[in-house]
Parts: sequence; structure tokens; C-alpha cells
Amino acid sequence: MLLGVMMFFDGGLLAIGNVLFLSGIGAIIGPKNTVVFFTRREKLRGSACLLGGIFLVLIKFPFFGFLLEVFGILNLFGDFFPVVFGFLKRLPIIGPILSQPFLSRFMPRESRTRV
Repeated sequence: MLLGVMMFFDGGLLAIGNVLFLSGIGAIIGPKNTVVFFTRREKLRGSACLLGGIFLVLIKFPFFGFLLEVFGILNLFGDFFPVVFGFLKRLPIIGPILSQPFLSRFMPRESRTRV
């Protein structure tokens, strides 16, 4: 997907990125858990936006499709960002950089704990 964005929203590369993204999630957590994750009641808006964005990319509206996909991904996976930032703060080189006071206002609240 990144390559598709770098190539000025090339629809073919974005479509390949979408297929690889969805198949990667299915491979990591399994097909049944993937369906359960995307069909939970609190995740339906994010799922609809993600699938709508994929549809827009496939019908040759890659810019608007990508924006809708980003909104859907943020809705679906927004709960995981504090966990990711907490993990990154424990890494040797990245941790001290993310622990700087001027960056703490941009960090999610759960990941602001000191190591």
C-alpha cells in the first residue's frame, strides 16, 4: 500500500496492498477470528469504511478509497495503538526518543508510563 501511495495513488498497487493486508490478518489470527473481529458490533463502522475504501480503489477512485480505508483502519485498530507505543517505548534506541517530554503530549495516555 505504501508503494501505491508513493506512486501517486496507483490503483493496481493499492489493490494488491489491500489483498495482502486482508490475507495477512487472516493468516495471523485465523479465518474464523478474522470474520469475528470484522463483524463485531462496535467494529462495524470501521469494517464498512475499510471495505468501502477497497471497493472505491477497485472502481478506479484510489485517492478517495485510500482516505476511506485509513479512516476504517483507525476505527478498527485504534485500540491497539497504546499497546504498540508501550512496546516501542521499551526498545533500546526508540524508547529514549519516545520518552522525551515534548513527544509525551502526542502519545496515547496508556503508553506514557516510564520504564
